Amino acid sequence: MNFIDHNKVSAKIGKRLVKNKLSSQLFFLSTIFGLMILAVLLYRVGTQGFSYLSIDFFTNFASRIPERAGIKAALYGTIWLMAVVIPVSLILGVGTAIYLEEYAKKNFLTRFIQLNISNLAGVPSIVFGLLGLTVFVRLFGLDRSILSGGLTMSLVILPVIVVSSQEAIRAVPNQLREASYALGGTKWKTIFRIVFPSALPGILTGSILAFSRAIGETAPLLVIGALSYVAFVPTDLFSGFTVMPIQIFNWTSRPQEAFQFVAAAGIIVLLAMLIIMNGIAVWIRNKFQNRY
Repeated sequence: MNFIDHNKVSAKIGKRLVKNKLSSQLFFLSTIFGLMILAVLLYRVGTQGFSYLSIDFFTNFASRIPERAGIKAALYGTIWLMAVVIPVSLILGVGTAIYLEEYAKKNFLTRFIQLNISNLAGVPSIVFGLLGLTVFVRLFGLDRSILSGGLTMSLVILPVIVVSSQEAIRAVPNQLREASYALGGTKWKTIFRIVFPSALPGILTGSILAFSRAIGETAPLLVIGALSYVAFVPTDLFSGFTVMPIQIFNWTSRPQEAFQFVAAAGIIVLLAMLIIMNGIAVWIRNKFQNRY
């Protein structure tokens, strides 16, 4: 006996094909819409800011005169800040992920810690700013310095790095671990020589997204007291500072129209830094993917 109604099957397949086609068209239009908005933003920023990009723009400090305004202090402050954020967040984030995935026992405590780390990834950044103000600025007495700002921004992006690193480590096949143990490798040697290099592309992908967020954040730094006008270059980790997003916001809030063009030039520099960081991360990721 034939229990298959070919007419019903054909009708259902036809409906599914129509739904699939409509869904694909909807997703395609959504992608095109997002790209169009991005293209408009880039065009507006480029046409307004390229004329203000010059050597003087990179060598001058902020000024009340648009033609003399430069981004030197903010650029140096951003570089100093990321010099603190990158090593601190990478060491703590990747180390935490390795411990939770490779060493910690799977019990209620580790599940509780994992749940809280995942929840912290969605906490507004200004909350971390208040935490940094209380702990680093006041309790530890670091004042409104690059070090306190870097540690605060490390807290902001730390949950993202931990979660992405855990996912990358979890994706490493167990066969690689077992093969290392079979050849006499210790647990630490297995992690250092097998697990970590194999998970490095995924770790870098999540980390670079987190660093991009750190470069563009302003709320936590405003809370801990980052300056909006700086006419000097930081000399050490305890110097006062400003960063590019704060400087750009300061320019956009001024009434003169020319400062809008100066702000656009600052945005171009900020985008260039993000592109360079992403390019380096992609190069390192592809290099290790070829090896492992």
